[in-house]
Amino acid sequence: MLILVAMVTASAAQPCTSALIGADRTISGNPILWKHRDSGFEQNFIERVEATDTTMAYIALFNGGDSLLREAWIGVNERSFAIMNTASYNLAPDTATLKDREGLIMSEALRKCETVNDFARLLDSLPKPLGVQANFGVIDADGNGAVFETDDNGYKFESLRADSMIIRTNFSCTGTCGDGLGRVRYDNACHLLCSRTDISPGLLTDSISRSFYYAPLGCDIIEDSEVTEIEDRGDFIPRRSTSASIAIELGEQPTLYVILGYPPLSTATTVTLNNIPKEMRPILPGALSPLSKRNVERRNALFRRVNGKYLLNIAKLR
Repeated sequence: MLILVAMVTASAAQPCTSALIGADRTISGNPILWKHRDSGFEQNFIERVEATDTTMAYIALFNGGDSLLREAWIGVNERSFAIMNTASYNLAPDTATLKDREGLIMSEALRKCETVNDFARLLDSLPKPLGVQANFGVIDADGNGAVFETDDNGYKFESLRADSMIIRTNFSCTGTCGDGLGRVRYDNACHLLCSRTDISPGLLTDSISRSFYYAPLGCDIIEDSEVTEIEDRGDFIPRRSTSASIAIELGEQPTLYVILGYPPLSTATTVTLNNIPKEMRPILPGALSPLSKRNVERRNALFRRVNGKYLLNIAKLR
């Protein structure tokens, strides 16, 4: 286990793990979009944005404090178009003048897009530089899906087939996937998912997002060892910076399976465009949700800080 601690690498600011699952790989026969979100914004909420004469209604995850609902981080609209992102750190560098616009672009997409092709046209139409370095994952009501590996000047995409899945962490795979930031988390997710044809939203949120499998050693730290504490440095799917896990399934009506907070302490709740639990909404002062606030406090009780490092009490999770 000392080897494990030595091998784990440092975390980045937005180190998410994600997957697009084709319809033939799911129990329901519907495509699924999943984002395990790690972020410097530890508090999140779910809210609905109403339609206007020129835009569609949608539901999305927002940063705590975003009272104007400007930046969506994963969501789906009334026409069953869903989108999420992970930051990518092996694309062209950010411009000095414009950056971190991923949430703004996803909000615009949810307002205006119905299909994967619509999203491509949106990216084509936006002024350059885009101000993003991201893998955008999208699925639509026709069963189409794609990952758009997007930098300031454009994108390359990989299409989702019904019998395939696409996993992304914090590097882009234009051409062939190689080494990159988040590679161990990518390998963890591939091990846990790639051979499966029985995938459900609950499997993603309540199992994969709670798994401490570690690919370099080929073991699950909770299930296969007696370790009681480990440094949180970034190579497990759940991290101290994890602020949500959300899977979106498209069917008769799009449904979100939502964990707000640290997934090892929670299970998912179903949410739809017309039914958002009150405790997930920004009803506290400062545009915070009661559930997210409570789960952050519970997560904090699992960690202690020593010499600037966070140690996770694994024993409390068993």
